[in-house]
Order: sequence, then C-alpha cells, then structure tokens
Amino acid sequence: MLIHHSRNTAQKQWDETFVLVLGGIARLFRSYFPLLESLPNFWSGWESLLAFVKNSIFNGSKEVSLAAINCLQTAVVSHCVKGNLQLRYLNSVMDVYELVFQKSSSYTGDTATKVKQEILHGLGELYVQSLNMFDEKMYMQLLGIVDLAIKEAIVNSENFETEYGHVPPVLRHVLEILPSLGPPEHLSSMWLILLREFLHYLPRVDSVLPNEEGSEVSEHKADASSDKTIPTARVTSNMFAEKLIPALVELLLQAPAVEKYILFSEVIQNLRRCMMTRRDNPDGSLWKVAAEGFNRLLVEDVKLCSAGDDTDLKISKAARVRIWKEIGDVYEIFLVGYCGRALFSNSLPAAALKANETLEIALLNGLGDIILKSTIDAPREVLERLVSTLDRCASRTCSLPVETVELMPAHCSRFSLTCLQKLFSLSSFSSETEDWQSTRAEVSRISIIMLMGRCEFILSRFLIDENNLGNRPIPTARLEEIIFALQELDRLTIHPEAASVLPLQPNLKTILREDNRDTRAHLLVLFPSLCEIVLSRETRVRELVQVLLRAIATELGLEKVSISS
Repeated sequence: MLIHHSRNTAQKQWDETFVLVLGGIARLFRSYFPLLESLPNFWSGWESLLAFVKNSIFNGSKEVSLAAINCLQTAVVSHCVKGNLQLRYLNSVMDVYELVFQKSSSYTGDTATKVKQEILHGLGELYVQSLNMFDEKMYMQLLGIVDLAIKEAIVNSENFETEYGHVPPVLRHVLEILPSLGPPEHLSSMWLILLREFLHYLPRVDSVLPNEEGSEVSEHKADASSDKTIPTARVTSNMFAEKLIPALVELLLQAPAVEKYILFSEVIQNLRRCMMTRRDNPDGSLWKVAAEGFNRLLVEDVKLCSAGDDTDLKISKAARVRIWKEIGDVYEIFLVGYCGRALFSNSLPAAALKANETLEIALLNGLGDIILKSTIDAPREVLERLVSTLDRCASRTCSLPVETVELMPAHCSRFSLTCLQKLFSLSSFSSETEDWQSTRAEVSRISIIMLMGRCEFILSRFLIDENNLGNRPIPTARLEEIIFALQELDRLTIHPEAASVLPLQPNLKTILREDNRDTRAHLLVLFPSLCEIVLSRETRVRELVQVLLRAIATELGLEKVSISS
C-alpha cells in the first residue's frame, strides 16, 4: 500500500480506512437500502452503525466524522424521496443530529464546528426531501435542533464577530437552511411556532420611544400587551439579526393567510424595535435592514390583498384594526422621528448617506404610492394618521425659523418636499380611468384638507419671512418649496368627492358641480392667500401666482372677453 505523507501514522491510516468503508456503505445504501432493510436483524445492524457514527462524531477525526454523517444522510435522503423509507430510520438519524447539539458544551473545536455545519446542511436537505413524512412532533424536534445550534453559536459568537466582523459559520448555515423550513400544508399551524422561534433572536431595544405627541414612552410600556411572547434572553449582537430579518419577512409572506395575520402584529413590533436602533446607532445597519423589511412586507402584502389572494381570509375586524394601528405606529414614529433629519453621524461616507436617503424615500413611496392608493381595510382613523404623518414630515421646511432653514442639510429639505409631493399625489384625480375605489376616495378626502392647510401655511409663512428679512434673500429651501407648491397647485385636479369636503359656500359648490368645474375647486380655497402673496419680491413666485389667479377666474367663468362682443 502506497502511503501518502499525510497518512504516515497508524491512526491516520485507520481513519482513511474508516472513510473508505463508510463511503462504501453509503453507496450500498443508495442502491440497495430497501433490500437490506428487509433482511433479518438489519435494524440491529443499523443500530450498530448509529453507535459507530456517534462515536466517530465525538471521538474521531474530522474526515471520519464527516464520512459518518454522509453515510446516514445518503441512506435516508436517497430513499425518502422514493417513498420507500420506514419512518423509524428517519427518526433515528434525527436523534443522532439532536444528540450532537445537545452535547455542544463538551464538543468544541474546529472539527466540531465543521461537523455541526455539515449536520445543519444535511438537516435542511433531509427536511426538504421528506417533509411529507413529518408530523408535529418531528417538526418540533427539527426546530429544537436548529434552536440548540443557534444558542450554542451565539454563546461563542461575540469574540468571533469582533475578530472577523461577520456571522459565525454555524449561524450562516442556519440562515442558509431557514428559507426551506416552511411547514407543509398538513402542518400549517407550525408556521406560528417557526416564526415566533426566530423572532426571539431579534434584539430587544430597552429604551424610550417618542409617542404621537412627541413626548417619550417606555418601550416596555408601549408593548405591554406583547411582553408575554418576548423571552428575557436576547441576542446582544446585531449581525445575525441583520441577516435574519429578510428571511423572516420572506417566510411570513409565504405563510398561509390565517397564520400570517395572527403573526403580523408581532413581526411589525419586532421590526419597529430594530428600526428604533437608528436613534442610538445611526451608522449601524440593523435599522436599515429592518426598515427595508418593513417596507417590503407591507407593500407585498397590500399587493396580494388588492389582487384578491386573501379574499377567503377569516380574521376578526378587531384583529385587523390592531394590525393597522401597529403599522400606523411604525410610520409615525420612524418617519416623523428619524427620517429627513440631520442625524449625527461619526463616519458614514457620502455614498452611505445617499443610500440612507434612498431608503427613506422608498418608505415614502411605499406608503404614498402603493399602500394609501390600494384597496385596504384600514379604519378611517388610521388613514388619517398615515396622511397626517406625511403632512407632519412635509412641514419641516416651512415650520423652521427662517434663520434655521439656512442651516438645514439639503437631504432634509428634499425629504420634506417629497412628503409634500405625496400629499398632492394622494389628493389628485388624473382621469376617469383611474381606479377610484373606496379607500382611494377616503384618502383623497382626507388628503385634500391637509394639503390645503399645508399650502396656506407655506404661502403665509413665506410672506412673513420675506417681510422680516428685508433686503436679505429668502433661503433656497424655502423658495424651492413655495415654487413647487404653486406649480403643483396649477397641475392639480381633484375628484368631485374630494371637492365636496372643501370649506366653500354650499351654493358655490353646487354651481361648480353643475358646471363640472369642481376639479379645480381647491384653488378657490386658497384665493385669499394667493391675493396676499402676489406682492412677493420674488419674480418667479409672482408669475406663478398670476397663473393661478387666471385659473381661478376661468373656473368662475370670468375669462376676459371683448366688450364689443
């Protein structure tokens, strides 16, 4: 026998022999397992093999351990697919895998890490190929093995993450198999167990959060109703959580409708906590991943509901209201409290700051362009709250003292202007072909009132600032805001339902409706403010106001005509 230099001891030669034998057994199992298991006393031989595998894993070399795992894996995976594997063989392999992680505290080192990675990979493959054989007990055992793997890896992960700056190998393998762990149809109730199990590994934020009025409320108090579902032990590092969030969002979107909406509030609460980490760690990644996950979850779910995929959903109205209130909380707290602001940053380069701004705009687009324009079952008070959130964010530029506006970073004014644009978009009615369903109509009625109030404030504040500044120029951000508002007012057309809620005299509303002129009725509301600001020193502002005044004359039927005619 030729001996390679790496097999130059008796033990290494025995290890090589074991690897060759286990490989041969694996090939026999792949081809002849049904025949072999029909032989007398084969189960006894199988148990002897299990004992050898366990001994190899705990006492053998890395090569022998991996070969032993592969031998078992080959037997069950290659034949459960064909449906000719007895359940007890599958259970026995699961028991071996569980034992490895149960003894994790005494089984450490590089070989142990590699073995655990191999087992997790095999566990995912085994489940995918045999999921129809699983019952609730087996599925719980599967989750228990994964849970043991996570807990053991987390205990040893702090130094690893500090030294190498990424998720440890065992946790990476957990993340790789997680997308494939969704329960089959006959175990649909297990979706609740699966998702709640992994939600426990998102970090808890023990801090204070701003409430609706801008004061602060304890995080524990804010979520008192859900404290029972939150374990006391939490992951201290965010690296695993950052990778975990997208996988959880994807799983929730795949879950059956009933289970999905039972879990929806819990997932939203956990995402909110992660998003709130922006306050103490604006340069971190956790809040960004959570914000992206929150946006995707809501946008995708609204699209599914609008397409009628969940029409057979049986869930109480009270539960749906709770979900929408949770969503309203997140948008209000995060958009008003954390977005479009000059947050302190130690080290972020320009590209990262731009990416943050892009994420904030994506949240606005999801809320203003998809959610509030889709058929949703949110109650009116939640719709008002969501539109009000956009209005409050749109007020940033016009509400600041004129001296402060000059110091405001450009991205802050862009954010404020985008929110103002969303109010215009939600108030508008482009054509008769537009899908004007009940939610769209309700949102438009809410938006047009807030928009008129916002525009009136912008116009009056601009004139006050201009007078106070004297010969000094108006800050660019303020000038851009009023020009944008005047241009959008000229473009805006509204639905008759939206026009009906405007604060105009009833007889004027009637005349406008009868003459089909109420699509521009919003200009009449702002007529007094426009008359005042026509005195502005800014040429561009005066020109735009003149355009609007002419449009008002047209709407009232006062177009200039020749006297002789």
